[in-house]
Amino acid sequence: MAKQNNTSNIRKMTSIAIMAAIAMVLQFIEVSIPIIPSFIKLDFSDIPELIIAFAYGPLEGVLVCLVKNLIHMPLSSSAFIGELSNFLLGCCFVVPAGLIYKKNKSKKTALVASIIGAAVMAVLSVPINYFLIYPLYGKFLGFPIPAIVGMYQAILPSADTLIKDLIIFNVPFTLVKGLIDAAVTFLIYKRLSPILKK
Repeated sequence: MAKQNNTSNIRKMTSIAIMAAIAMVLQFIEVSIPIIPSFIKLDFSDIPELIIAFAYGPLEGVLVCLVKNLIHMPLSSSAFIGELSNFLLGCCFVVPAGLIYKKNKSKKTALVASIIGAAVMAVLSVPINYFLIYPLYGKFLGFPIPAIVGMYQAILPSADTLIKDLIIFNVPFTLVKGLIDAAVTFLIYKRLSPILKK
């Protein structure tokens, strides 16, 4: 029994490490969206986190998110602020999704859990960016709030406050990003699950 547990733990840690590496690579595949400021980019690095959260639990999903961003930090061009944002939003996504799926592991639950996780991430992106991430950009990168608001206004002149910008632009963007990640995970998870848990 002890040997079986050790083998299971080794497989779990190996899966987490591999998925964290894949997630880190996916961070480099970024897509700019013309209807939002250029510093906000779409990537798919949350997919491995969600897969691990479904396979092993939400804490393991968080661990993938943490390791991914720690590996990425030496390559950071944002004074680690981008990695902090990615980690916090990733946790907002995989924790609720992983918790819900853990209670009832079915296709329907996976779909519902992913959608709820995406919605939680989108909603919480507002306070996270408003109170933490954007002020840090101003403090450490000389990127003040008025300059950030100006980038949003270049797209939509009426978006004249940060809170308005976050609600109009960031919430829908983050929700769509989460839903895309959820859709990909939903399509591939059942094929990967036997490998992860073998």
